[in-house]
Amino acid sequence: MRKAIDGLSVMVADQLARDPLSGAYFVFINRSRTIVKVLYWDRNGFCLWQKRLERERFRWPESEAEVMAIGGRELSWILEGLDLSQVQGHPRARYTNVV
Repeated sequence: MRKAIDGLSVMVADQLARDPLSGAYFVFINRSRTIVKVLYWDRNGFCLWQKRLERERFRWPESEAEVMAIGGRELSWILEGLDLSQVQGHPRARYTNVV
């Protein structure tokens, strides 16, 4: 977890083949699963946010095959310590008109 904004943005572009300037949140975690970093572009500059747990560990995918794209709700669940494989919220309702 020694990488800062420059190193993480290069990793996003090179290893993940994603645009770090897209506004998407890119989440990284250390091996011991006690530190999470979130990198994102906000209008005119990068933001890097970090959370370190003192006693617990974050729930995180075990393999590359388990890596997934998540939304803000799921990110907040991870930060709260919930396991995404066991937690499932109500699905989003989509309507085309109001009766």
